[in-house]
Amino acid sequence: MIRFHKEGYKIIVIAFILAIAGILLAEKLLETNWIIKSIQVFIVFFLVVILQFFRNPKRLTNLDETTIVAPVDGKVVVIEEVEEPEYFKDKRLQVSIFMSPINVHVTRYAMSGVVKYSKYHPGKYLVAWHPKASTENERTTIVLENASFGEILYRQIAGALAKRIVNYAKEGEEIIQGTDAGFIKFGSRVDLFLPLGTKLNVKLGDKVKGGTQVIAQK
Repeated sequence: MIRFHKEGYKIIVIAFILAIAGILLAEKLLETNWIIKSIQVFIVFFLVVILQFFRNPKRLTNLDETTIVAPVDGKVVVIEEVEEPEYFKDKRLQVSIFMSPINVHVTRYAMSGVVKYSKYHPGKYLVAWHPKASTENERTTIVLENASFGEILYRQIAGALAKRIVNYAKEGEEIIQGTDAGFIKFGSRVDLFLPLGTKLNVKLGDKVKGGTQVIAQK
């Protein structure tokens, strides 16, 4: 059975209402059969796109404090040592995962531990792969801590289509690896900032699966 994320419930209901209204109005107001059918097919296609975007497949995470799992589904587009200016203010290993509109957009906790920092930043809507997207787009910054890795940071970044980031992380909260950490609507990316020397299990161009695939380990 297909599961949908709670952040999509309202949009899904509205989409169904508009789809039914559009199909009925096409039948009532138009006379040319092929035009009616074309409009109805487009409406159904639009509804399917909405439904697939908000799908929330159940994922079974193998809990392990010595591993980092992918926080989202998508493609690894950045692996490099960078200066992290907001929280650590030193060099970290950045791993960025880009989500296309057809990917699952649920954000999951990359590791178990405690939320040390959680902050929302309003901003621009540059395309998600833009070099300045990490510091200028709408985004949230969350820091998790456990005994194995110490502190890691992940950043939800809105893309050109994403207009709302949902973040469930609250400072002081104990969280479990692989569980629901939020949602980014309509295209985006997530940046991970790991300690230097962290062993990676992925390379540029790899496609990863959120909540289950180990992308780094101690």
